[in-house]
Amino acid sequence: MSSVRVLVVDDYEPFRRFVRSTLGKRPELQIVRGASDGLEAVRAFEELQPDLIILDIGLPTLNGIEAARRIRALSAESKILFVSQESSWDVVQEALTSGGLGYVVKTHAGSELLAAVEALCQGREYIGSGISVPNRTGFTQTQNSVFDQEPIPSPSRGNCAGSHAVQFYADDDSLLVGFTRFIEAALKVGNAVIVLATASHQNDLLQRLRAQGLNLGAAIEQGIYIPLNVEEALSTFMVGGLPESVRFRKVTSELLATAAKAAKGENPRIAACGECAPTLWAQGNADAAVQVEHLWDEITKTTNIDVLCGYVLSSFQHEEESHIYERICAEHSVVYAGDRDE
Repeated sequence: MSSVRVLVVDDYEPFRRFVRSTLGKRPELQIVRGASDGLEAVRAFEELQPDLIILDIGLPTLNGIEAARRIRALSAESKILFVSQESSWDVVQEALTSGGLGYVVKTHAGSELLAAVEALCQGREYIGSGISVPNRTGFTQTQNSVFDQEPIPSPSRGNCAGSHAVQFYADDDSLLVGFTRFIEAALKVGNAVIVLATASHQNDLLQRLRAQGLNLGAAIEQGIYIPLNVEEALSTFMVGGLPESVRFRKVTSELLATAAKAAKGENPRIAACGECAPTLWAQGNADAAVQVEHLWDEITKTTNIDVLCGYVLSSFQHEEESHIYERICAEHSVVYAGDRDE
């Protein structure tokens, strides 16, 4: 990055010192002034025209969101990063609508502040962790909290053997968080990604990945991000309610060859996440789900591919279905049990 002039706005002086110390690790980041309230921030912006404003929300005289609106009215060029103790998704949305390009919860600033600043300086959005987001039932949970007690499935690097992991999630929102992190990690190291999901999940994943600063339009155009409708994918190899192995291998080999050509970086691999088997299981076709998992497992033994299958836990809550759960686990090399009740 070239030199970036930064205005730091927070009414707590020790936190401003923390920001100075953190940004001081990057010589190209030059703090031009600190401010302790919203009106002072607007005046300092008019005088100094900084490239980046690090802005708290709970400020005296004029709150950070209103200050952002006034700054944005003065200039559409300067980038605003909110760093606040507020973690409500409603507050985050209002902050971003007011002109913010990024948001970091203060409790995560130690690990996320520099990454957020770098993203904004490159013209990308940054939404940090620790944000309470509403799920489809109307309740809220902390973003990424489903992983607090479990390892996070991550794509591999290099030419090691493939992997076939399964993760069980509490609800749709948790599944989307898991897939987002898996896809983001793969794209960042140059791996091509195949996503087999429902139409609604595909749309949600696009929004979440864009919020992480990924250029999905370019990735799709380059062929390194391949989103496929799971129902359409199943129709290419299902015969009489069961997967036909020859068709399955033909379809997947062509798909993997296309993805491998697009993969970039040193020792690129392919990552795939999806809902083929989970969709069959949800339709009551457990035998087909197990067979599909077995076919994917065979592919990972001979291909540099990392596969993550995602199941919502409610599918396995009935005691009489626990044997299906065990059969599905047996078809994977790694099992992340999530919050499943034993």
